[in-house]
Amino acid sequence: MIITNVNLVLENEVVKGSVEIKDGIIASMSDTQSQLPQAFDGENGHLMPGFIELHTDNLEQYFTPRPKVDWPPFSAMSAHDTQLIGSGITTVLDAVCLGDYRDEKRQANLEQFINTVVESQKRNLTRAEHRLHLRCEVPHESTVPAFEKFVNLPEVQLVSLMDHAPGQRQFVNLEAYRTYYQAKYNLADHEMEAYEARQMSLSERWSTQNRNEICRQCRELGIPTASHDDATEEHVTESKQLGMVIAEFPTTIEAAKRSHELGLKVLMGAPNVVRGGSHSGNVAAYELASLGVLDILSSDYYPMSLLEGVYMLAEDERNSLTLPQAVQLVTKNPAQALNLDDRGKIAEGKRADMVLAHKVDGHPLVKRVWRQGKKVF
Repeated sequence: MIITNVNLVLENEVVKGSVEIKDGIIASMSDTQSQLPQAFDGENGHLMPGFIELHTDNLEQYFTPRPKVDWPPFSAMSAHDTQLIGSGITTVLDAVCLGDYRDEKRQANLEQFINTVVESQKRNLTRAEHRLHLRCEVPHESTVPAFEKFVNLPEVQLVSLMDHAPGQRQFVNLEAYRTYYQAKYNLADHEMEAYEARQMSLSERWSTQNRNEICRQCRELGIPTASHDDATEEHVTESKQLGMVIAEFPTTIEAAKRSHELGLKVLMGAPNVVRGGSHSGNVAAYELASLGVLDILSSDYYPMSLLEGVYMLAEDERNSLTLPQAVQLVTKNPAQALNLDDRGKIAEGKRADMVLAHKVDGHPLVKRVWRQGKKVF
């Protein structure tokens, strides 16, 4: 297969030309247009590597589209997969939360959720390649047993460690914590006080012990780990000492800069870019881009935000990112973080996972997607 009349987004430049695919692999590239009648005309769009998504809980909204509504799992998976592939995501780590189940529905769906991802891959039911990201809420007695139950699945590619207790990381501001959870769970003042006290007690009892044990096992198994919501240099130093390779959603410039300096890849949400800032009042992704300490974008809860975020960062005069550099935030850099050496670039010998995008009236749209040379959108 030949794709021609496209702007190839390479590592360091954009080149107008063609690409040839054989047996699902990029065989060659050219800076000329193909004259072969069977060549696919990309109509001057941008041809990028397929996007690699490390952290999304998008599948959950399809499992439970409304309160008290459970959707058939493989139908939910199909709808989720269709949205991802239509957003240019060809490799995805579906995130599942282990430990401290604030939401009973999430706990009830956990095993079914994981089995659906695993079985969908075994039966070749999806167009994107789906893997698993275990999000471990460390301040709870159930976290390590749940982690040990699933960590040996070959689909597990990333483990992150979280502590959402009041006064910790994302919720250093106790008032912000109360505002968020009191509204979320519709708690009266006395109920909120009891809930807050319980979470603080759990964090003090379990957080450090569980964080150390999970990281120890991941190091032995060779599974990459990520910190979550680091807020201080002390948090970052601990993450580095435990062998973590990704800093998910650092909440301050201080933590992001130190993570980047120590070699942790700083991951921020693409919705943060599209919206112009954090919905919870933490550091804005564009600020980190302007400082040169943004390494990876995640769509988090909104898959199309990856493509939109890439173009917005490349066109934002507040930073110096070129389009190839912005594209690396969703391709090369996440691939490197997971040691996926076969993808993430448009280069000879790499997997032909590719996205063809156009700007229409200033808005980026996905026109075609290929995974291993096969058209999937």
